[in-house]
Amino acid sequence: MRHFDNLVEATQTLKKEGYAHEFTLKRDRIYCEDLNKAFTPDHFEVEQVLHFEGADSSPDTRSTLFLIKTDSNDNGTLIEEDGMYGTDNVSPQLLEKFKRHK
Repeated sequence: MRHFDNLVEATQTLKKEGYAHEFTLKRDRIYCEDLNKAFTPDHFEVEQVLHFEGADSSPDTRSTLFLIKTDSNDNGTLIEEDGMYGTDNVSPQLLEKFKRHK
């Protein structure tokens, strides 16, 4: 497993390595605005999960970065948003996909 000092360093390095797209959660799928494409849980995999803590280690400064590989090779990252696992705006199937790798 690779190590990065912070989230910014990780995202910049990973973009250069082919994880060029940024994904967000949209109800029952992940979405990439740049590509104008959405992927259901059956069409992407979480390849790796990286955890980062801020200087004070409080929950407010923690971040999780998911490395995503889609079945169409549109690879990128998804940064865990506050409350990602406690929201009614995301389907249980999609949340389960990420929780397995958390």
